Amino acid sequence: MLIFIDDSGDPGFKVEKGSSAVFIIALVIFDDPLDAEETALKIKRLKQSMGLKDDFEFRFNKCRKDFRCKFLSTIADSRFRVRAIVIRKDRIYGRELRRSKESFYSYAIKTVLKYHSGTIRDAKIRLDGHGDRQFKNAVSMYLRRELNSPQNKIFKDLKFVDSHRNVLVQLADMVAGAINRSYSDKDDKSLYRGIIARKIEDEWKFGR
Repeated sequence: MLIFIDDSGDPGFKVEKGSSAVFIIALVIFDDPLDAEETALKIKRLKQSMGLKDDFEFRFNKCRKDFRCKFLSTIADSRFRVRAIVIRKDRIYGRELRRSKESFYSYAIKTVLKYHSGTIRDAKIRLDGHGDRQFKNAVSMYLRRELNSPQNKIFKDLKFVDSHRNVLVQLADMVAGAINRSYSDKDDKSLYRGIIARKIEDEWKFGR
């Protein structure tokens, strides 16, 4: 099992000064590594068909509307499933979570991985590799402590990878962005999520 994770929104709590009102963590789950390889190949071929360079990075917030639609339509029939958590920040009251972006980010990932209804076990996890080494080590140690036990191991391997080079982390970004947009008041809010709706196994609206 391979899981690619990315977020949308930001982990800050100063909403009145521009921080996002919601924070999304999306898991793109491949139950078979061959399905992951086939999906990655689709994305690489899409780049070629669009005349994009190999190092072009699909990121939802940096892509035009037509790029978003082409990307999501290309992968919509691939074999993967999505589990996501949508966190309304005004429903988060813990002082440490509101004070520390690292704590909030780690908590969000832990929560969506922990409550998986028996659908995740012994996974290889790949996270977008933003943040410095200290941040990455802290997140990794926290997740191992919180999620793995001798009786139940949710993941066996966790790595931070360069999203610029990994098209499946880019997929997680595009999925997270599509879900996030559906909670906005923009004219296209239902467009992108609609393309991938049947891939979404669970969308947990945390704090409702």
